[in-house]
Order: sequence, then structure tokens, then C-alpha cells
Amino acid sequence: MDNSSESNVKVSKHYQKNLDYLNRELGVPDNFDIVLREMTIGGKKIAIYSVNGMVDTQVVSIILEALVELERADLVVNTLQTLVKGRIVGLQVSEVDTMDKILYFILSGPMALFVEGQEKAIIIDARSFPARSPSEPDIERVTRGARDGFTETLAFNTALIRRRLRDPKLRLKLMQVGRRSKTDVCVAYIEDITNDDLVKEISEEIQKIKIDGIPMAEKSVEEFILGSKIWNPYPRVRYTERPDVAAVHLLEGHVVVLVDTSPSVMIAPATFWSHTQHAEEYRQEPIVGAYLRWVRFMGIFAALFLLPLWLACALNPHLLPEWLQFLGIQEVGKIGLIPQVFLAEFGVDLVRMAAIHTPGPLTVALGLIATFMIGDVAIKVGLFAQEIIVYIAIVTVGTFATPSYELAQANRLARLFLLVMVALNNFIGLAIGVLILFFLLWRTKSFGVPYLWPLLPLDIKALGTVLVRSPLPIKNKRPSILKPKDTIRQPQGHDEK
Repeated sequence: MDNSSESNVKVSKHYQKNLDYLNRELGVPDNFDIVLREMTIGGKKIAIYSVNGMVDTQVVSIILEALVELERADLVVNTLQTLVKGRIVGLQVSEVDTMDKILYFILSGPMALFVEGQEKAIIIDARSFPARSPSEPDIERVTRGARDGFTETLAFNTALIRRRLRDPKLRLKLMQVGRRSKTDVCVAYIEDITNDDLVKEISEEIQKIKIDGIPMAEKSVEEFILGSKIWNPYPRVRYTERPDVAAVHLLEGHVVVLVDTSPSVMIAPATFWSHTQHAEEYRQEPIVGAYLRWVRFMGIFAALFLLPLWLACALNPHLLPEWLQFLGIQEVGKIGLIPQVFLAEFGVDLVRMAAIHTPGPLTVALGLIATFMIGDVAIKVGLFAQEIIVYIAIVTVGTFATPSYELAQANRLARLFLLVMVALNNFIGLAIGVLILFFLLWRTKSFGVPYLWPLLPLDIKALGTVLVRSPLPIKNKRPSILKPKDTIRQPQGHDEK
């Protein structure tokens, strides 16, 4: 936790001094949502601080009833012990003696109880978070499988993981990031599987974050712990909103980072191939899953290379053999072929962004406008050639078929780069662009893990599991590149079936 002006202030025996300090720091009574309730019990003054909307009112009522019953009790000796152990039961209760921790707890949701003459405050976890129920993520849907997904509440998300991994070695390490926001960040890993150096590196990088707040949650954390490389659009961590996907990666030896207020969790490290796999493949028979994976590979390949390759062919029809002459273009249109391609690319992105910001009932109308009033009319007036619309449509479908949204966006920028290289020097420019792109991916690493592993460096067995969705009974080993402590997932010989 970051040091601040109140970090060394201790709770005073003077009741009013504590209240004056907290009222000043919390802005009481200016902040309407900070609730201060004072009462006298057993001849002692008691003050309770809480945040309106973050505590369970029924639980608070039970606590107050328990405290009122102490009117007849003697609170002169062992006051805190009497309150904590004798009356407030069934809740997580702790004693805190510094104001910085008290402020953190109050603003995180728990109640803080002060008793006259005591140098400690009682923290009562009676939180009731404003949260939505777990629902299936929109971008990671499956035809058969779990329908729950992460929410914006950290406690719910850790519970979803615990439900799938009832392993006492599962560790959920909590930290706070942000001098003002004090956002909860949780590092999850399995102690006897995950490499200690990986856990240490990620934890230390998170603790080094010095900023006032991280309202953009996990993305801000990623940029701090990995560094933002402006010329490299490829994601070096994987995001997921599915707890089953997070649990699978924990069992492989990955580290999962959860940030409060975000429904996405961060999986590290990640390779290029990590972003090409989908939970749907593991909800079907292995042969069906392998087929779906190869269809996705073809879609990703088309999204990245199809349009630049076609543009190079269309600009140089004389270089094509006779059986590939159909790749050319019949009518160029009223503007050049290269401007048409870039206009079409930007037009698709514009429609996509408009669809994101358009209310649900109006998305159908937006689709009709984009299809008929823009696309069809643009072809008829000669603004676009028909072939361009066809190839843009194929590329767009391939982009949407990419499981990782972050990888899809990176491939879109890479495709634009390849189009620029083709416009500059046709096939030679395309070849140079592909080499530059390959060099970029080859040089990229995620927490020391090569981005193209297991292709580079080559690991034949691991590459086989990437190319083909293998049955789980024969998938005995964890990824060797993660250097897990326990490399075996199941007893030897179990795969003989």
C-alpha cells in the first residue's frame, strides 16, 4: 500500500480525537454516502462508520441489536474482547490500530467500530456489494458448457475459481494499487505447480506500480507490469471472462491476475497460440474440436493475409498464371484500387464502432443502413468494385472468428501494415512486410516466454497439442516452457485406455 499523510497515525484513546480525524479525512458531513452513527452503550460512547450502499442493512440491524443488549453489561474490562468474541459472531471481524488501514477498510465496504477509551478499532465485514449476477460472457459463448462468468466484484470472481479448484494449495494473494483508488489486485496461482520466479516477478511488478488510481483496471496493470510497447500491438497476456478457462490455465502453471471492478482476468504468460484457442473446442469430441480449431486457424490466416495477397495479385495480373487470372478485378471503379481497399477497411471499422455504441433495438437498422444504403449503393455508383466487398467480407468474418478480441485488433493493424507495404512495392513489399511481422513476433516475449513457442523455439510434442485438440486422457504434461514444479497432470500409464 502506498504511503500517505495518514499512514503513521495511530488510533487514540481519546474518542473525539479519532472522530475529528476521520470526519476530516472522509469529508463528514459533506459526503452524503459516509454514514456515522454514534450511541452510548454500557456507559461508553461508540461510533460506527460505513459507506451507504456497500453494507448489508439486515446485518447492520443485527449488529446494532447485539450492541444494544450490552447496556446491562460491564464493558470496563476487556471491552474489545467482549464485543468481538462475545457479541459480533458469524462475521469476519478484526482489530486495527492505524488510521490508514481503517480508512482503507471503510472505503472498501466493511464497517469500522470505535469504542471510547480503546486504542483499536473493530473492523466488521458486513459488505453487500453492488454487483450483477454471474452471466455468460458475450465474446466467449459456448454451445454447451458453464454459463457463469466473472463479474465486477473481486470476491465473487475468486469464489467462482474456488468452486472449480478446491485445492488447498491455491493461493489468492491480495495487494492494493493506487495511492488514491487503493484498488484490490489479486494474484492467483497454485503453490506446488506454478514456478516461484514467475509468481515473484509478477507480484513485485504489481507492487512497484506508483499511480494515483487505475480506473481502467486490468489493462492499466498490464501496461505497468509489462511496459507499453507502442509499436507492438500483439497482446502479451490473455484475457478471459470465463472462470473455467482461468481454472484450466492455473492447472497448467500460469498466474491469473484479478482486478476489482473488472469482469476480465489476466492470464500470464501468454503466447500467440494461446489467443487462438477457445473453450468450445474442449466442449466437443476431440475430432470435432480439432476441426473447429483448424477452421479458426484458417479464419485468422484469412483475416491477416488474404486481403494484402489479393491486392498484390489485383495490382499485378500479368504475373499470375492463367489458372489464377480470376483473382484479378473486372472493373476498377471511379477511384483507384488502393484507395478503395483502405476506404473499405476504415468503413468496416466505422460500422463496427457504431454497432458498439448503438442501443440494442437500433442495431438491426444500423445493419440495414450499412448493407444496403452504403454497400450496395457504393457498388452501383462505381465507388467500390464488387471484388473488394467480397474480400472485405471474408476478412471481417475471419476477424470475428478470432477467439481473442485483442489478437483480432492486433491482426487488423498488421493487415493494414501489409496493405501499405503492398501499395509501396507490390509482391516485394508484401514479402518484406511479412518478414518484419515475423521478426516482431519472434522478438516478442511474455514474462520471458517466447511468443511463438512451441514453433520457435521448436517443441514438437507441444506443437502437436497446439495444432490438434488432443484428448485430455493423453495430455499428461504441463507446458514445459512455464517450468512448473509439478510437470505431470495425471498418473503415468493412465493414458493406456
